Amino acid sequence: MLDARASGIAIAYIVAAVLFILGLKRLSSPATARSGNRLAAIGMAVALSATLIDRQIISFWIIAGGMIIGAAIGIYFARTVQMTAMPQMVALFNGMGGGTAALVSVAEYLRIVGSTGAASVDAGEATSIVLGTAIGAISFTGSLIAFGKLQEILPGKPLQFPLQRVVNGLILLVMAWLGVTISLGIGSTFSLWMLFAAALLLGAMFVLPIGGGDMPVVISILNSLTGLAAALTGFVLHNQMLVVAGVLVGASGTLLTLLMSTAMNRSVANVLFGAFGATSGSLAVQVAGAQRTVRQTTAEDTAIALAYARSVVIVPGYGLAVAEAQHTVRELATDLEKRGVDVKYGIHPVAGRMPGHMNVLLAEANVPYDQLLEMDQVNGQFAQTD
Repeated sequence: MLDARASGIAIAYIVAAVLFILGLKRLSSPATARSGNRLAAIGMAVALSATLIDRQIISFWIIAGGMIIGAAIGIYFARTVQMTAMPQMVALFNGMGGGTAALVSVAEYLRIVGSTGAASVDAGEATSIVLGTAIGAISFTGSLIAFGKLQEILPGKPLQFPLQRVVNGLILLVMAWLGVTISLGIGSTFSLWMLFAAALLLGAMFVLPIGGGDMPVVISILNSLTGLAAALTGFVLHNQMLVVAGVLVGASGTLLTLLMSTAMNRSVANVLFGAFGATSGSLAVQVAGAQRTVRQTTAEDTAIALAYARSVVIVPGYGLAVAEAQHTVRELATDLEKRGVDVKYGIHPVAGRMPGHMNVLLAEANVPYDQLLEMDQVNGQFAQTD
């Protein structure tokens, strides 16, 4: 009976992993994103169902209560959060994942130590616990700071103080020392709690010096860290599905980081270790002191002004997202198309603050998918654009 149950769980996990991969693949295109989201949701349902029949489950009531509360919160936010606020919501959800991975690692260590003693914890398992705790805690507080900056609860400008990098380095050294003692079996539960607290502090200290404009890159980095923490937690729990899901999240977060860094003409090293997000003081003063004239117009008047053009490329940005102007822009494009103008949209990978964010906003205004061109596709057409 136990062998049959274990085999069923293993098969279910394989099916769930395949659904996750297919779902991610279909999420790469706006035309197939909805079905990809459904496939990933079905895969998660399969994985959860398989986990619930595991003989190691202690209390179904606690799990059911957590699922009901989590589902209620998720449905509420999904229905009430504005599309322009989606980046900070992604940051918040990502932080919850990192915090969960860290707490599960801590709880598993406490369970093992409580029954066998710290000295008997396997070195490999202890290392996974240390890394899962540290990485998950960094992702948790880092994501909360990113959420605060995007939501304008915290100032969007870089928040720095003297010797900040030195302080970060010292925190990292303390974490490394605590991690080594725990992995060698000479630490204690207090050491793990100290590691957890230091990682929480480092996560906040890592994101505070970064400006709000670069938060999408930070969220992507933290997303990959959350995936890594989840995979390490999977090793601790001997749960193959958690390892696979964590690796998928970590890999996709890394690819997104590379994509956004390239699109912003920045190296990953500059993103990770430079004082990115800060603006030059002279440039900031110059822009702040500039006197500009604003002309108010309508979609119809703009279409008349562009009526003699043959080709028009619209490049939407974060301002369009904040103003919720996608419907007005769609009206402009419709008027131009009636006059025989060829209209396309050039979408920067980080337009709207997150990859794919602008595509969703424009799809909401019923802009055809075939008019949405990526940066590499549209750049070569500007020479022939009126």
